[in-house]
Amino acid sequence: MKRPGVLEIPSMKGRCSDAEWQARVDLAACYRLVDLYGMSDMMANHISMRVPDEEGAFLINPYGMMYEEITASCLIKVDIEGNILSRPDFGALNYGVNRAGYVIHSAIHQARPEVGCIIHTHSWASMAVSALDCGLLPITQTAMRFLKIGYHEYQGVVLDDSEKASLIADLGQGEAVILRNHGALVVGRTAGECFNWTHRLELACRSQIGAMSCNTKLRPVPPDVLEETWNNYQPGTRRPYGLMEWPALLRKLDRLDPGYRD
Repeated sequence: MKRPGVLEIPSMKGRCSDAEWQARVDLAACYRLVDLYGMSDMMANHISMRVPDEEGAFLINPYGMMYEEITASCLIKVDIEGNILSRPDFGALNYGVNRAGYVIHSAIHQARPEVGCIIHTHSWASMAVSALDCGLLPITQTAMRFLKIGYHEYQGVVLDDSEKASLIADLGQGEAVILRNHGALVVGRTAGECFNWTHRLELACRSQIGAMSCNTKLRPVPPDVLEETWNNYQPGTRRPYGLMEWPALLRKLDRLDPGYRD
């Protein structure tokens, strides 16, 4: 029986490898979680996932679907050059890939082969911080994780390949970059790691806006303590982010709506 308000998309499970299907499930879950935690922008923005067993290929959302309705089968597979390698039958809707999303995500997937997942957000908090000249302040323990975050100056809607080089340079080897007057972008080796960093960056931005809104002096932390705290969050000093949280987050989604797995 057809479900009202739900796009009936043929399953892609039999049309891809087991590794790709798992990537599809994880990426669909990531879209649902970003929406669930209040970081989506209707159908704008993108999250992408590298296809583990196919060099140069990554998965991205069809432009026209809401984050809350993304499923494993609806994702479109593209290569670094922008060629569509596979996509489901969307019928008359004929969804494709947004140009700006492709430019940003392809640039990072090409330059950072260790990156498995990329999340770009336009949340109210990240947009607010992106417009502050001071940027993200290390005034909370959560924000101290991003002590060395990168910044990328606004150059207009990212439609031109010429912006790829500066974006990659500003991200560097880090896990996050503030896109000035725009939003935030986070990378991770897995969907779980990337979502964990994104969630924490969002909390850091929200807490900063909240503290600054009180119109009183902010309490600084000594530089040596900032450096030590930042170091405690680095890969060499703790388990990978998302390793423990991701299975629990998937259980949360399964309780709410397991449809992302379709």
